[in-house]
Amino acid sequence: MLEIKGLKTEVATEQGNVTLIDDINISLAAGEVMGLVGESGSGKSVTGLSIMGLLDRPVEVTSGKILFKGRDLRSASQKELQSIRGNRIAMIFQDPMSTLNPVLRIDTQMMEVVHAHQSVSKQIARERARDALGMVGIPSPEERLSAYPHQFSGGMRQRVAIAIALLMSPDLIIADEPTTALDVTIQAQILSIVQKLAREKGTALIWVTHDLSVVAGLAERLSVMYAGRIVEQGSTADLLRRPLHPYTNGLIASLPAHNQRGARLRQISGTTPSVANMPKGCAFRPRCSSATDICLNPPALEGVEGRLLRCFHPVMKGAPS
Repeated sequence: MLEIKGLKTEVATEQGNVTLIDDINISLAAGEVMGLVGESGSGKSVTGLSIMGLLDRPVEVTSGKILFKGRDLRSASQKELQSIRGNRIAMIFQDPMSTLNPVLRIDTQMMEVVHAHQSVSKQIARERARDALGMVGIPSPEERLSAYPHQFSGGMRQRVAIAIALLMSPDLIIADEPTTALDVTIQAQILSIVQKLAREKGTALIWVTHDLSVVAGLAERLSVMYAGRIVEQGSTADLLRRPLHPYTNGLIASLPAHNQRGARLRQISGTTPSVANMPKGCAFRPRCSSATDICLNPPALEGVEGRLLRCFHPVMKGAPS
């Protein structure tokens, strides 16, 4: 369904190009769910926008391939991309107002999506919009179609944005932390919906998040990003049970479930480096207790114990208890 090879995205500055993401390699089959995990600033959202072709200058993809069903989206025309976006590939943004127009009614916005890709009557388009709202748990969907975005709560606006993404039953959905603003009950409902889509319709899904607990029961595979690069990639069960990269190990160790009740929560020391001032060699080196002189060289992404790993000093123990 999707194959990304050596993707690199940069931003042009007065001092020269600054790399935002580098050497991103992802493959995704139909019906597969992959979690893209990392701290804020790790490059997860930029990866999603790069795939969608939604970057604005001075940010642009400078190398690599984005193959969707064998077609390289980097060489596609704007007309081709417009026919694919929202139809065959959809993106759910963390901020629903990135999707919704504040001055248009909900039915107008949803029906426009349907009419942009299919020649159907207004009645059919409206029925599809109503059904999509009902699917994401919005009560009285027929009445809500006539409302404006400001008449919804933040959580309900997010559900509308999710409904718009699901409207055309896309082959691929890129979800950028879409359930952050939702309560636990609605979050579980949305996760159930996307799992059903993947299982019954073969929809592939990239779920971008910083919350490991969300993707633990959703994704079959995880790609862990740090400072613009994937540092570990493998099956969700393997990574959670036995993380090999010190950063992955630190993320799991910081989960409340892995800390004793009443004890101070463990955390990774330091902060994510600025893209404009990356450390030499391994970007995680300044925060890593296992770092040695060899880490001054940039580690390659290599196969280790059935997964891909970018590290000279893998963690040789199980996940923290």
